[in-house]
Amino acid sequence: MEVRFQTKEESNKQQQEDFLKLSKTERFYSFLRLSERMSRFPVKNKVDKNKDNFIIVIKTK
Repeated sequence: MEVRFQTKEESNKQQQEDFLKLSKTERFYSFLRLSERMSRFPVKNKVDKNKDNFIIVIKTK
């Protein structure tokens, strides 16, 4: 494992360069792996406050 000290911009540029060095097929598979990892990423479930509520609408004539 290698530890590098660099700015965020430098890191992003390096990641982009490394990604662009891949063939089109490798990029596609890399995208699929990333998508799979993101699906397993823990997220906070958003609570819908109106989930158990209902609305009664009375139309006036």
